[in-house]
Parts: sequence; structure tokens; C-alpha cells
Amino acid sequence: MLELGASALPKMNKVALVTGGSRGIGFGIAEKLAAEKWDIVINGVREEAAVAEPLAKLRAMGVKAGYARGDVGSAEGRAAIVKATKEFTGGKALNLLVNNAGVAPKVRADLLETSEESYDYVVNTNLRGVFFLTQAFARDMVAAKKADPAFAAYIISITSISATVVSINRGEYCIAKAGLSMMSQLFAARLGADGIPVYEVRPGVIKTDMTAGVTAKYDDLISKGLCVQPRWGFPDDVGRAVASLARGDFPFSTGQVVMVDGGLTIPRL
Repeated sequence: MLELGASALPKMNKVALVTGGSRGIGFGIAEKLAAEKWDIVINGVREEAAVAEPLAKLRAMGVKAGYARGDVGSAEGRAAIVKATKEFTGGKALNLLVNNAGVAPKVRADLLETSEESYDYVVNTNLRGVFFLTQAFARDMVAAKKADPAFAAYIISITSISATVVSINRGEYCIAKAGLSMMSQLFAARLGADGIPVYEVRPGVIKTDMTAGVTAKYDDLISKGLCVQPRWGFPDDVGRAVASLARGDFPFSTGQVVMVDGGLTIPRL
């Protein structure tokens, strides 16, 4: 159900879909977009009742907000996401797709012990599913652009420093994020002539439920100089980057990577 809420605006704003948008980095992105009056569809795999709080927070910001339940990693889930999003937009094309949904390995295993089950679980959600979801929405965006050249459309994928920084105890995650980085460049090249910018936002160490189990480890590393800026990153940091791209502030930068890592990946002696 895509209930709009009493505070919904009478006229549809531009619409963004944020996958994995009910918590963590995804909700940080959704909040920043809502602050700039984007109507928001958040996606997740939980029952809608479980995401009532984030939906209420977004609606309280004066925008329409809906929920598209579905697993990005399955064809059936992606079809459900597309269907629910189109119901929300009234059949109109989406203005902004933010590919944020992702999973970590259930067990961090040495590269020589990584199972096919774990590899498939991570890659199906973090790469394969994202590719085909992006493909589906990109087709609609291209058609909308052809019908109305003034139609604004963007695609932003949230990857990770793991696209280039090796972690041998979660190789499947690094491989998926490296592939997602290439996917972003591929869609940028394909959609450039259609006037649809595509960007990659690459977070570093961000404090979310996904990093809760390694908080002590990264507290120690950050205190010892892991990042140039000596603190954790937060979902708000990633949300700010996405919002600036979605405003159209970087129209001639399609295919580029925006680092949100506090300088972690700066080569230093």
C-alpha cells in the first residue's frame, strides 16, 4: 500500500525511489531528499507496518512518501518494486533512482573459505539485482526524456570504498561493489546522449546497523588515523552528497565517483 498521508502536497513533486531506504544510509538519503521537497518511495523487504516510523517522519516533512516492498535480489521482488513505484507516480516515469539496498555476508569468512551460497547471496542483491532494477527504470526514463526533453532524471548508485579497498574476509562484498562501480559507468555511457546523468557515491566507514558489529574495531582504527578526518561517517554525510547530485549541481560530471570517506582512501606515507 502506498498511503500518501494527510500532509501530502496537492501536486506531485519530483519522485525519488531509494532502495533500502527505511534505515541507515538509505533513510539518511531519503531525509535529505525530502528536505528538498522530493516525494519519496522507500523500498525494503519488511512488512509495511515495520516501516511506519520512517514513513511518518518523511510525511511530516511535507512530502508524499510511500513504500515499495520487494527484494532487489529476485526478479519477483524487482517486479513488485517497479509496480508499486508506478502506482505511486500515477504511471509517470521516476525522476531519481537511488540504488542503496545491499547486504553484507552473513559470515565474514577468509577468501579461501568463501562459500558459493554466500557469494550468490551477496552478488545477487548487491550487483545482479541492482543492474536489472536500474535497467527497468532507465528504460522508462529514456522514454520520458524523448517525450519531454525537460523531464529531469538521474541515477545514483551507492557503492563503497570496498570497490577498491580489499577486505579478504568478505571478498564477495568487495567483488559486488567493484562490479557496481563499473555498472554505474556503463549506464552513464549509455544514457549520456539521452541527458540522464548517472553517478556513484562511494561511502567509507559509516555508522549504521551494518557496521554495528565492528564498532570497536573501527573506533580503534579511526583513533589511530584511519581517516584524514578523525571520525565516523554518518548517513547524513551520504545524504548530503546525494541531494547535491539530485539538485543538478553537477550536470557535466556524469559517470563520476563522489567519495564520502573522510579522506580514508587518500594515499599517505
